Amino acid sequence: MSISIRLSRGGAKKRPYYRIVVANSRSPRDGKYLEQIGTYNPLLAKDSAERVKITEDRARYWLGVGAQPTDRVARFLDAAGIKERAARVNPKKGEPGEKAKERAEERAAKIAEAEEAARAAEEEAKAAAAAPVAEEAPAAEEAAAEEAPAADEAAGEEQAEG
Repeated sequence: MSISIRLSRGGAKKRPYYRIVVANSRSPRDGKYLEQIGTYNPLLAKDSAERVKITEDRARYWLGVGAQPTDRVARFLDAAGIKERAARVNPKKGEPGEKAKERAEERAAKIAEAEEAARAAEEEAKAAAAAPVAEEAPAAEEAAAEEAPAADEAAGEEQAEG
């Protein structure tokens, strides 16, 4: 018979409350257990002393007898200073998946294109702001010259009709 130290769920729907129990590893999660050695209330603040309560001497006894804690209970025992837990290292834990990387690259390319277009527009605006002083005068004369023959033609057409 293998013995485990694990959480047994209680409480209402959406209001979890756990007992830290020593049980046969083959018994159901919320079923029969050998002894309750603590409680865990995840609804309380993380720094609250009432969040995790463990009877230290009973926990040490059951660990000495050979009971195996689950990962979550092992974290509690480590925090309480009852049993050291080996630190696990997963270097890829925070790394995004392949599709997320592709989306990020596409987004970065679009942003870069938009920034380049904005820079080009700024440069054109600066060039246009610096150049109009020299170019406006001839442009105004050309526009006036174009309007004058058009007005003459319109007057000539009216006379021909009348």
